[in-house]
Amino acid sequence: MKSAGGILIGLLLAANVFAAPIDVPGTAPPNLPLPHNLIAKDKPGDSGGAVVLTWTDPASLPAGADIEVLRAEPPAYEWQSLDHVKPGVGTYTDTSAKDGVAYRYGLRTSAPAAVDSTGAVSIAASTGAPIVSEPVSSHDNWFKIERTNSFVASILFVIIILGSISYARSGKDIFIRKIAGLNAIDEAIGRATEIGKKVMYIPGIQSMDDIQTVASVAILGHVARKTARYGTDLEVPNKDPLTFASAREVVRASYLAEGRPDLFREEMVNYVTYDQFAFTAAVSAKMTREKPAAIFLVGYFFAESLILAETGQSTGAIQIAGQADPTQLPFFVATCDYTLIGEELYAASAYLSREPVLLGSIRGQDIAKGILILIAIAGVVLASVHVLDISPWLRTK
Repeated sequence: MKSAGGILIGLLLAANVFAAPIDVPGTAPPNLPLPHNLIAKDKPGDSGGAVVLTWTDPASLPAGADIEVLRAEPPAYEWQSLDHVKPGVGTYTDTSAKDGVAYRYGLRTSAPAAVDSTGAVSIAASTGAPIVSEPVSSHDNWFKIERTNSFVASILFVIIILGSISYARSGKDIFIRKIAGLNAIDEAIGRATEIGKKVMYIPGIQSMDDIQTVASVAILGHVARKTARYGTDLEVPNKDPLTFASAREVVRASYLAEGRPDLFREEMVNYVTYDQFAFTAAVSAKMTREKPAAIFLVGYFFAESLILAETGQSTGAIQIAGQADPTQLPFFVATCDYTLIGEELYAASAYLSREPVLLGSIRGQDIAKGILILIAIAGVVLASVHVLDISPWLRTK
């Protein structure tokens, strides 16, 4: 029994010896100062899901130290480490926050473990308990302060447009510069009347939800009134069903307005097919067989633009095109006699229809463009003479 008790006592003493801490030089963790002035708030001007932290770094930190960003959800303060930020940054954005959830954020200073010349490993320095912010939650923001200039410019633009439309509705004359392509409309229809051939008008291949198609149908109304006045045959092939229905009603109304409803025939405005290249083949074949005297290609066209324009050019017809897409404009410029380029298409619809809404919109846009040009010139002059830099006022984010 004595020998057994002695063995047990010996084992306990040995365990205590091995369990005793080993005193390694440099292992005492240094006391690092805490950051201060921690503020946590929802990120302004965003769509939610982000919280911005700002703070002031401690006065002095050892080399290699950084700021650890922590987050916890009340009431259970189980801190989650989000990131480590280098001193001098002073800000951090938490993009993993959930809208409507209240978080507390904490900061503490930490330094990495180091190995001295003898190979001894020191314990990483830290500040223990972090400095903690007030509860904060992220949410969606409906207004972004950085875009105030865009908001003000949009309001002014709307005011100018509405004022111009009101001015046009008052009956006052609004001047719109004569467009060269419009002068050729009467010439083309007059030639078709003289030689007894038809006028073909193609309002693009898009539906009525495209603004170029809307402008094209407005121009079609003017062309239909001319053909009704001169008694010239008109044909309007369509690819889209909605454009077909709109074009038929516009042509019918134009003939009625000219007092010639007897000349209107339902087959003047026809629906061909919804397939792009089947429509192109059918219209090209009709151009080749019937050889119209005037062809209007006004609206939105894609790859079929050159096929239709080249076919019309081969028949010897006068061709007038209108397109706002710069990718297709070169084909029309190369193959047509007259081309409405870009915004001329929209100005032409306003010029021909004399609709107050269209006239007012064109006038308002020109006034807004003039104001922007004057601001740009003034900004260049002021910056050149080192008086004022207005570029921050015009910058958008």
